[in-house]
Amino acid sequence: MAPPASAVPAPLPWLLMLLSVTTGLVDATSVLGLDKVFTANMTGNIVFLGFAAAGTQGFDVAPYLTAICAFLIGALVAGRTGKAHAGRPLRRWLLSAALIEAGLLWAAAGLAWLRQDGEVSPTSFYGIILLTALAMGFRNATIRQLKVPDLTTTVLTLTLTGLAADSRLAGGADTNWVRRIGSVVAIFVGAAIGAILVKNSGLAAPLLLAGALGLVGTAASALHPDVATPTAA
Repeated sequence: MAPPASAVPAPLPWLLMLLSVTTGLVDATSVLGLDKVFTANMTGNIVFLGFAAAGTQGFDVAPYLTAICAFLIGALVAGRTGKAHAGRPLRRWLLSAALIEAGLLWAAAGLAWLRQDGEVSPTSFYGIILLTALAMGFRNATIRQLKVPDLTTTVLTLTLTGLAADSRLAGGADTNWVRRIGSVVAIFVGAAIGAILVKNSGLAAPLLLAGALGLVGTAASALHPDVATPTAA
């Protein structure tokens, strides 16, 4: 069960909204620049993997398996990281997670500069998939442990479902509608900015921006007294 709104540290919803923007940046990079591979959202990869398994032209098994496996490894490491920070100040956990994610995204940006005849080399192609999927798996597992309602930062299917199902038109109380709409808008904006950057500046720019936004936003949130409290064991 998700904690009541009063139990959620004040800066977390705003931080997760900002991280939702970075999801759009990362997926714009991977989908537009890495042959239709999602590294933040695994649902699309499972579907595309099914297409590839059926021999559909234009879909290869290897990139999707790479993304899925890296995402799972990132989530596993994040689970262990969260357990290791139990009983310590929340800000320490958040900053550690932000540093890991930014480091992975910036390493992927570095690989994006390694080009052959203006194209990403095969090594860089899989390296970028691996690093960004690790970062997003780590992010997803960290956010899951924070248990902030309606802000997963990467998946919008349940967010949109809740927005409609809990609306007054459906006889509901419009629970967290502002947060839900904000999450949708944040990923939309991030994807649009990411597409512009990929088109005009290449793959490195959106990854550099995503890492910077996450790290700066987390550092700013860490100044709030609410995140000085110890995390639950």
